[in-house]
Amino acid sequence: MTHPVLPTTELGTGGPLVGVQGLGCMGMSEFYGPTDSDEALATLGAALEAGVTLFDTADMYGFGRNEEFVGPFVRANRDKVVIATKFAIERSEQDPTRRAVRNDPAYIRAAVDASLRRLGVDEIDLYYMHRRNPDVPLAESVGAMAGLVEAGKVRHLGLSEVTGAELREAHAVHPIAAVQSEWSVFARDVERSAVPAAAELGVAFVPYSPLGRGFLTGAFQDAGKLSDNDFRRTHPRYTGDNAAANGELLAPLREIAQAHGGTLAQVALAWVHQRAEVHGLTVVPIPGTRKRSRLAENTAAATLRLTEADLALLEPVSGRVAGDRYADMSNTSVGRE
Repeated sequence: MTHPVLPTTELGTGGPLVGVQGLGCMGMSEFYGPTDSDEALATLGAALEAGVTLFDTADMYGFGRNEEFVGPFVRANRDKVVIATKFAIERSEQDPTRRAVRNDPAYIRAAVDASLRRLGVDEIDLYYMHRRNPDVPLAESVGAMAGLVEAGKVRHLGLSEVTGAELREAHAVHPIAAVQSEWSVFARDVERSAVPAAAELGVAFVPYSPLGRGFLTGAFQDAGKLSDNDFRRTHPRYTGDNAAANGELLAPLREIAQAHGGTLAQVALAWVHQRAEVHGLTVVPIPGTRKRSRLAENTAAATLRLTEADLALLEPVSGRVAGDRYADMSNTSVGRE
């Protein structure tokens, strides 16, 4: 079945024009178990053919290797691709469990140069602060990011997992094009303050994990049974008793999918797409996949229209989810609200 090319939208006031659905590239290098690089590369090409133009990576994915992986594809399609990457999470290959959040200006300036080098481009289209370190004044961090725009190294700025108050403070220093945070049928805490602030300021919202890291697709029932190097094993809501309880919450998605002749993934993504109308802002989800078959399934969701009855059926789901998004919620926006 051939699906129409995705329509486009402006990523925030004055931001780049992108397809209404992007592609998260993280899993092509790490976190979700073994990957097929050839299939992942073919998926990048299939995404572009389908109208996906926003490709999302970060310097910490695969310790920089994800930027290196997508770099040749970005360079070969530079006039069509909007490449987004992120800084702030410092890791060590010697101790993969170590995490540090760096927002200091010197680190930011070094990080962007390293990302430019790995991607092999002269300018990053959208540069996110991946996580917020509240010990560093936000004005200092965003001021340093603004300097990257002035230097011609970055075109647009983004923030990830920030509160509404933090977004307003940052936007007063330099225009923010997009906020990236987890947002799905299972995860709606961003609606407390970040989403209303983004709507008020004309900032686009880029939901990551709109498919609940695959759980909303029905692809797995308990992350504890996935491969040892799959990081979903560390997520409280996808293991043990929580996973069993949350699995029962997929029933309305199955009912709606059957009624529309679609899949659970398409229903979950359609719900995210329709948040744009509910909250009055641009919403561009970035479901991640390494397979062309999943890519086709996901992009088809952009044309699926859920009815008011469907939305009402899904409305109570998030309030019944067992377990937090992360084992440690301190680096999320809700952890600082």
